[in-house]
Amino acid sequence: MKVLISRSKILVAFALLFSVAGNIFAAPGLSDIVNTVQSSNKRATASQKRIDALSDKARQLYDEYRLVVQETESLQTYNRHVETLVKSQKNEFVSLQNQLDEIDVTSREIVPLLLKMLDSLEKFVQLDIPFLSEERSKRVSDLRHMMTRADVTVAEQYRRIMEAYLVELEYGRTIEAYESVLEANGKMRSVNYLRVGRIMLVYQTPDKSEMGVWNNVSRQWDNLDSDYQASISTGLRIARRQAAPDLLRLPLPSPERAQ
Repeated sequence: MKVLISRSKILVAFALLFSVAGNIFAAPGLSDIVNTVQSSNKRATASQKRIDALSDKARQLYDEYRLVVQETESLQTYNRHVETLVKSQKNEFVSLQNQLDEIDVTSREIVPLLLKMLDSLEKFVQLDIPFLSEERSKRVSDLRHMMTRADVTVAEQYRRIMEAYLVELEYGRTIEAYESVLEANGKMRSVNYLRVGRIMLVYQTPDKSEMGVWNNVSRQWDNLDSDYQASISTGLRIARRQAAPDLLRLPLPSPERAQ
């Protein structure tokens, strides 16, 4: 009898349990709760994605900021360098301006000196023995024309006049033979000239029949006898490098007394 009562109680308990469970699962708000949780999870996922995107954007902006800061520092350093260069260039400009002012003063002082040097050179050529007369006179004439040109600097004028002086100086240390025309007694004839430094100038006709030496005191040619024919011929060959240097017997003029 007791066993039957216990089994009846168990059956009643299971019946109640299934009834309660059915009521729970049948509750009208449970599906809404599940949907709410799922929707909240979706919103949380979307929010996390936005947070991640904002984080990436913030990191990108920070990197760009660091790059801008570096470029700004580099530009500031460069600007300081440029300021130093500009300051140096201003100082250099002032120095150059002062030098130009000094050059103007120097030019005003040196141009008269160059003209005097040119006058002295022209006079020297006129009083010297008459070798290469046309060439030397043309050199002086070209220099005078150069002094009137505005496109030639004072430095260039000085350089060319000094070159002319050096050429004249070189004549005094060399021996030279050349062929040119001689005018004497109203006649024009081709002769061979021999110049020894600037102490002697002689000529010889191609047939060696006539010779002469320049007398710088009388400013005319003096005739030479046949005794100097061989020496002058040898001197011409030596000057033309057709013979080895040798001693020559030539009619050197006597020293002039200083005035």
